[in-house]
Amino acid sequence: MGLDQANTAAISAAIAPLSPCDILILSNGPGEISTWVRPVVRSLREHLPDHSQARLSVVLSPCANASGREAEMACQLPGVDRVQGPEHFFSFLVTGKTAKNWDWHPRGVVLFLGGDQIYPVVVGRRLGYRTVIYAEWDARWHSWIDRFGCMTANIVEAAPREFRYKCEVVGDLMADVQGEAVNREAVNDSQGLALGGQRLSLNSDHDLIGLMPGSKKNKLSVGLPFALGTAEAIHRLRPNTQFVLPVAPMLSLEALAQFADAAQNPDIQLIEGAATAELVEPNSPLPRLRTPSGLEVLLWQTSPAYDVMSQMQFCLTTVGANTAELGSLGVPMMVLLPTQKLEAMKAWDGIPGLLANLPLVGDSLAKIINRLVLRQIYKEGKLFAWPNIWAKREIVPERLGPLKPQDVAAQVVDYLESPSALEVMRQELRSVRGEAGAAAKLAAMVVKELRS
Repeated sequence: MGLDQANTAAISAAIAPLSPCDILILSNGPGEISTWVRPVVRSLREHLPDHSQARLSVVLSPCANASGREAEMACQLPGVDRVQGPEHFFSFLVTGKTAKNWDWHPRGVVLFLGGDQIYPVVVGRRLGYRTVIYAEWDARWHSWIDRFGCMTANIVEAAPREFRYKCEVVGDLMADVQGEAVNREAVNDSQGLALGGQRLSLNSDHDLIGLMPGSKKNKLSVGLPFALGTAEAIHRLRPNTQFVLPVAPMLSLEALAQFADAAQNPDIQLIEGAATAELVEPNSPLPRLRTPSGLEVLLWQTSPAYDVMSQMQFCLTTVGANTAELGSLGVPMMVLLPTQKLEAMKAWDGIPGLLANLPLVGDSLAKIINRLVLRQIYKEGKLFAWPNIWAKREIVPERLGPLKPQDVAAQVVDYLESPSALEVMRQELRSVRGEAGAAAKLAAMVVKELRS
């Protein structure tokens, strides 16, 4: 019997006698919802399909990288019964009551999929539920948590010896991305790729280059015109290129296009070589952004966008969970952090992030903090892309500073003209991820705890 079969058998044997129960998922940012919560909810519902038997709730905590639409994203996940947004989180943490005064079954599990690991300790104790943490980098609060699903064996080995029995290697939730891209019902052929009403014509003589400038205002105001300017510069150097921009969930095409309009986005003037664009046929299956030179960038609205991402020869991306998704798919990339607008960089951890996000004075403080932080980054060689963080070295190039689109374009073309270098990058990206199947194993762990 294979490992997946064993997990399925264990779950199937466990669910029959269960009385009605609750599974409360704690999460926070858009990356966690897309790449952690989505596959785990799907796996839980494969084995706990009866909503009257197992109710799945998602409670979100505040996140510096949040777009403000995480609750909507979670509500759209098939299998989720109810969602509470981050604005009510601390009231829930302190009082144990949700904004809508949810009821809770006597039996349940709190499952941590993003945020601070102290949260499941507090919530689990308050509700009287078992607690399970997905530990990507480390496991904390060993004496208070019931089970840890660990990405790697290193996390288990780092745990105090007396608590290692609580830890189990489940693998890498992000590695399940690759399997999802393979299993989705897309049509791939010599003519193109179609999904959800969209069809992308793929020419075998053309390179498909992805643009992923982010989903929030503080990234898009600089990132989108920078990406468009870079695309134009690449196209001038290498005319046989196509460009696609996977649109972030919950971001409308009209809202996206505003950042490519000089009349609505004053930050465009900060970037030498940036490009503007207009939205073309927004209601058609093939909406595009068209630059003044006539270059068109397809806007891919199907989410998750793994199908089109897996077809990319190269991707220009900002930092975030998208670097992990691209890495799991083995897509070569360049990670860009233009610093032309220092006050836009507010996603630092700890006290710097809190100060940079203060009302009224946040922008001024952000400029000062970012100058200091960037100086330290240059000194220490800090890495931002998840594949590089995992490998503790630069697998994919990171470019930080007052970048120019034409310089980035030249570097991208150098990569495209060196297939062997791209293949090395693909292989190294695949090598740094953990094993797939984590969602199924984590679901088995949750069900086991429901019976404890």
